[in-house]
Amino acid sequence: MTTNLQINDQTVSCRSESDTPLLWVLRDELGLTGTKFGCGAALCGACTVHVDGVPVRSCQTPVASVANKKITTIEHLESAYGKALQRAWMIHDVPQCGYCQSGQLMSAAALLASNSSPTDTDIDNAMSGNICRCGTYQRIREAIKTAAADLRKHS
Repeated sequence: MTTNLQINDQTVSCRSESDTPLLWVLRDELGLTGTKFGCGAALCGACTVHVDGVPVRSCQTPVASVANKKITTIEHLESAYGKALQRAWMIHDVPQCGYCQSGQLMSAAALLASNSSPTDTDIDNAMSGNICRCGTYQRIREAIKTAAADLRKHS
């Protein structure tokens, strides 16, 4: 079966079965390995991508359900939100092992796209489905606040 996908502003075709998780199409068929496999049950957030601007867990998203929708992966997180977050991540020394970082950044970018001044509660709620084995949650929260302030200052 051939499915057309709109990934990172390009139309691509995949030949996976319609119930194949988007994660495996991205990684195995299209070579976009920035999106990580964590738990396979949509619980850890490592596989987060954006579908029409909304963060989704690609490990549990059948590829057929996202045909002709706009999919953005970490490889294409080039928005102002993504760049501000990447700078803030470095300022606050967020990455340690790095495994969860693509999912963390994708969730944080979606938050900032909808909320330019998130509170701690807003951040905690938006990021609650993302697990960090290294426990950098406080740094992640501070980095999101820094990125939000940076975006407000430059808008």
